Amino acid sequence: MAIRETAYPYLRGDGVPVASPLFQGEGGGSIPTSPLQFEFKECDVVTACQLVSLWHSRLPRIEPGNANMYPAVFYVAEFDEGLFATAIWSQPVARLLNGRNWIELRRFAISPQAPRNTASRMLSWMVKDIRRKFPKVERAISYQDTEVHHGTIYKASGWTAGKESGSIGTGWNSRPRNTMQSTAPKVRWEYPLVEVE
Repeated sequence: MAIRETAYPYLRGDGVPVASPLFQGEGGGSIPTSPLQFEFKECDVVTACQLVSLWHSRLPRIEPGNANMYPAVFYVAEFDEGLFATAIWSQPVARLLNGRNWIELRRFAISPQAPRNTASRMLSWMVKDIRRKFPKVERAISYQDTEVHHGTIYKASGWTAGKESGSIGTGWNSRPRNTMQSTAPKVRWEYPLVEVE
């Protein structure tokens, strides 16, 4: 899926968000009024990374090669040919969680023009799709940045909060990494994807 210039709300060259999308869809309106109007579907990694760079509140940088670690899947919320939300899921970043058949919601970015409750509705849909797509994946996880988010979408979607972790300034000690964009404490949220017998 290639992003056309008219396909999504964008930033001007000076970084100021544009008040409305550049296009008007053939259906008449271009901005949805309810999350029920969205079609949620998969997209390619490049599209997802580009949209994250526009909309993510704290971590706008993610490289396609870094995001595409199996199991990986990328989603968008589309309405009237416009894109209003995106999500990047992949193998957990924490190496201690690798090999556990888990999947991590690495980025979830919503356009400021998306209607209320878009995030919780899309999260619920994505969990169902991941269950279908990756039947062996046992658990979904995601990290909440406590400095700017309250975990509301996870609570509303039935996820369970773990304990708060300390701030993270750099990556693994075994090799040099760039300083991360957020050093605030995190809360890991979890959601079981398979029934426990």
